[in-house]
Amino acid sequence: MKIHLTSVFVDDQDRALRFYTDVLGFVKKHDVPLGEDRWLTVVSPEDPEGTELLLEPSGHPAVNPYKTALVQDGIPAASFAVDDVRAEFSRLRELGVHFTQEPLEMGKVTTAVLDDTCGNLIQIVHSD
Repeated sequence: MKIHLTSVFVDDQDRALRFYTDVLGFVKKHDVPLGEDRWLTVVSPEDPEGTELLLEPSGHPAVNPYKTALVQDGIPAASFAVDDVRAEFSRLRELGVHFTQEPLEMGKVTTAVLDDTCGNLIQIVHSD
């Protein structure tokens, strides 16, 4: 068994698609109209047939209180592996990305946490 699809709730699918592709570097996999919303997924360019991230609309009434609570408590909605947290932090910061946690080393793990502009905190992580 392996993870095929996971999701983050986003306030605006167009803004999310721009951020997750133009800034983070993912590529669009599926974009299927579903009424007012879309089935919109992105994947890593390094693994185009791998796990998809669904940029899911935040329309359900439970979503906004959930997202707000996570952000207030500093809890990331998702975690993405990178080869070098400090290098990715610098690259993203130059692109104007806001970080709520700068690179932090915890033993063999280094993390940083960013705001995805769509209501979520996202962790980037590397472990030796």
